[in-house]
Amino acid sequence: MTLPNERRSAVLRTEEFLKDLLDPSKTKVPKEIRERAYSCLKHYPSSYHMEQAKEIAPKIFGEWDSEYK
Repeated sequence: MTLPNERRSAVLRTEEFLKDLLDPSKTKVPKEIRERAYSCLKHYPSSYHMEQAKEIAPKIFGEWDSEYK
């Protein structure tokens, strides 16, 4: 069973991963992969939206006060 803080952490870690895919100094991937990562990030939830999710749906994304791990 996934806990709310684990779900939130997965969303935030996925964002970091996609951003890393966009950075040629961090990853050596084909241009098509970078384009797909960009496409995914284009409408990815921002920190603002994650804060809203925390307030609106704490049972889904949990409540937190500090940086995720």
